[in-house]
Amino acid sequence: MSNPSELRSQQRDRWEAAAPGWEQRAATVASAGRPVAEWLVAAVDLKPGQRGLEAAGGLGDVGMLAAETVGEGGHVLITDGAGAMVQAAARRAALSGLPQVSVEQMEAEWLDAETASFDAVLSRWGYMLVVDPEAALSEARRVLVGGGKIALAAWTTLDQNPWMAAPRALLEEIELIASPPPGAPDPFRFGEPGIVGELLLSAGFIDVQVEALELVWRAPSLDQWWEHMRLTSSVVGRAAAELSPAQHYELRERFDEALAPFVAADGSVALPGRSWVASAEV
Repeated sequence: MSNPSELRSQQRDRWEAAAPGWEQRAATVASAGRPVAEWLVAAVDLKPGQRGLEAAGGLGDVGMLAAETVGEGGHVLITDGAGAMVQAAARRAALSGLPQVSVEQMEAEWLDAETASFDAVLSRWGYMLVVDPEAALSEARRVLVGGGKIALAAWTTLDQNPWMAAPRALLEEIELIASPPPGAPDPFRFGEPGIVGELLLSAGFIDVQVEALELVWRAPSLDQWWEHMRLTSSVVGRAAAELSPAQHYELRERFDEALAPFVAADGSVALPGRSWVASAEV
């Protein structure tokens, strides 16, 4: 495995490259992820006037939802390690009509914030992608006030998430990508039961609650879903760019075949997903 500095650089490069696609497909991500965002915001129970921080926030969906709760007397800081993602989140925040939102580039593993300065920390599908999640969770605990809460989400196992299982299996089969080594940053790194809870307890949190939440990714067609994956996945997008026209045609044929069970009569696609959601307290 690469050393931590190399891994961080690789991760940042991937998300810098993927950020334009995420911004382009923001509505699809927001729609599918809305149930998770709502669960996380409800779990931290922010009150008007309080302060929240979204770590590894991407486009800031969760932070902007939390901002509606704290009102103009409160503040929500959306952070991400990739500059291009931060810029996209800032553009969305500027259009949101929420003056209580700010956006800054910041690594989850070392938050540039004072100790005990936030009432809540939120992160949807972020901590599983950092190189050192233990350090990131310790940082989250550091910036929380006494009695403050954290809420996070992480995907369950790959086999429970066919939206990613099909393209990943096919790309591994033709050796364009390799299975991630154990413990490496990966969307399904915390998929097995118990991992998320153990991480929170190890970081010093109490009253840990973990449950699974079902969601659905939707697209008008398989063509649109492939385009979504190509634009937003830091793994699929980079691998697909290396395909020859013949390989691309063959891959798409097999991709469509694998996802055929999730296609309705009108051609629309509904792909199930399953995510852990967790909360804990300082």
